[in-house]
Amino acid sequence: MKIRSDDVLFVMIDLQDKFRPHIGDIDRVVANTNVLNRAAELLNIPLVITEQYPKGLGKTFEDIYQPEHKVMFEKTRFSIFDETIGKYIDSLEKQQLVIYGIETHVCVMQTVLDALEKNYVPIVVQDAVSSISKIDKEIAINRMLSEKAVVVSTEMLLFELIKDAIHPDFKEISNLVKSR
Repeated sequence: MKIRSDDVLFVMIDLQDKFRPHIGDIDRVVANTNVLNRAAELLNIPLVITEQYPKGLGKTFEDIYQPEHKVMFEKTRFSIFDETIGKYIDSLEKQQLVIYGIETHVCVMQTVLDALEKNYVPIVVQDAVSSISKIDKEIAINRMLSEKAVVVSTEMLLFELIKDAIHPDFKEISNLVKSR
């Protein structure tokens, strides 16, 4: 299956203040998330950003780039597929969901499982997800792969989306990748 820029939605899950001191390799996750969010803006790809119970877990990290076209949702369910967010995603008529954020073994994985159940193609950006425990992340990635989710890296995804060095945004995408 090829990832197609005209059929993709980016979903950034729960990169919130209370998690920050505890998440493994958080600087890499933030750097790759910023690249992905900037690429969504550049390539005109819809972006959903969620916050899990922000009253208790805080807001999205201040150093996360949030393009103007993003749509924010608060949630309490671990999966993003509650009634409100699910209806919004359905309304976009995109089949491929590029998923990144935290925690890999809870909100990311439950979102992937629900996406599969709803016949979406979940694409997990492995270098833009993490958990408090490295083993939880590894187990979650393995489970998502066994359930038939697609797993990619940030760079792999972006160059697959533009497909060709003559793409009008190639230079900017290349610079984004180098900036990490």
